[in-house]
Amino acid sequence: MSSEIDALVQDQYENFPYPHRDPADEAKRLLQVSPSGLDEVAHFLFQGHMDRSVSFQALIAGGGTGDSLVMLAQQMVDAGQSGHIDYLDMSTASRAVAEARIQARGLSNVTFHTASLLDVASLAIGPFDYIDCCGVLHHLDDPGAGLRSLASVLKPTGGMGLMVYGEYGRDGLYPVQDLLRELFPIELPPADRIDGAKRLLATLPATNPFKRNPFMADHRNGKDTEIFDLLLHSRDQSYTTAKIDALLAKATLGLVSYTRPARYKPEAYISNPLIRGKMSLLSAAEQRALAEVLCGNIKKHTFYAVPAKRLGRTLASLEHDGWEHLVPLLREVDGKALAQSFQPGMPLTVTLDTLDIKLQLPPLAGAIMRRIDGQRTLSGILSEMRETSPDLTDENFRSQFSVLFDAFVGVGRMLLRRENNPQV
Repeated sequence: MSSEIDALVQDQYENFPYPHRDPADEAKRLLQVSPSGLDEVAHFLFQGHMDRSVSFQALIAGGGTGDSLVMLAQQMVDAGQSGHIDYLDMSTASRAVAEARIQARGLSNVTFHTASLLDVASLAIGPFDYIDCCGVLHHLDDPGAGLRSLASVLKPTGGMGLMVYGEYGRDGLYPVQDLLRELFPIELPPADRIDGAKRLLATLPATNPFKRNPFMADHRNGKDTEIFDLLLHSRDQSYTTAKIDALLAKATLGLVSYTRPARYKPEAYISNPLIRGKMSLLSAAEQRALAEVLCGNIKKHTFYAVPAKRLGRTLASLEHDGWEHLVPLLREVDGKALAQSFQPGMPLTVTLDTLDIKLQLPPLAGAIMRRIDGQRTLSGILSEMRETSPDLTDENFRSQFSVLFDAFVGVGRMLLRRENNPQV
């Protein structure tokens, strides 16, 4: 049965390359996704620093139609980053879309392979500084074997960016998948199954858990590719944070961080001091598990992992020596415009997947945010602020920036790049 389902999964991506992408769109935009942005990879895996002159070897495993591939390949060229990317996928149709997107951009730093990630060790490629594997492991018969296969071609000094489905945010989906398999069996032509899925979606009662789940939206654009991938997939499983910890451990990997770590902190959702006190006694892993139950809307877990021996030595942080060489980078945020909305003593509300998270900001938040341009180091920002506040000490500035950074990195809106520091 496993081999039969493997064949069905491969057929699906031959018939419906996922996600649907038009190579012509490369002329007007570069999709930004997570993980695998060059600055994000540096922040989470290399203490914020990557030597542009040293060849950076990356693998996009199960690359689909190429979102991560195109972004990383273009960013490497734009940044002058020496190196190369290997793309790997079983689907020739998906590969064709990814190749067309790379060609549309005139990029030459990619080699394409049609194969399973389970066979990566036999391809004579690698080892790799970085491996991206997003939306793939949860479709394998043995996700652990897939992850171990990738780990076998990862450098001891390297790391991975991963995404698997979250269990609680996909509430109601799996009973609908089972129902569709019963009503429109896998033996039917794909067009008939898609038609059946559309008809069922149009008539689901308002009380149906999937109908009531506001976080599942892939099917709402009406595109056959997204409907098939979400509702008619032949193999699909989801993960809790505890299952992710176990999956990583079996591959001798460890969790560095989720890309939006505030989502995995229970205090982001609970204000009662008694409950907060009890939660603070839990381990970090237990707190992550509790947080995803509390919020209930995490449909995808996106995170970075490294060989277990590298844990604790990869994140860009103010705790390391040379903090003054760090360059804060804002993501999807206009620092100057946002600073104008700050009110002294009032938290800033950020909405993630319909859920509001309140960020506590320090008094100097506005003054710092206005000066973050992706070029100034922290020492440069501090020097400029001292022109109007000569009594501002290193300790006070560092302390207040730390609070600001923890708030914004927690919701995926800030990273750190380290200048003049050797790669770890």
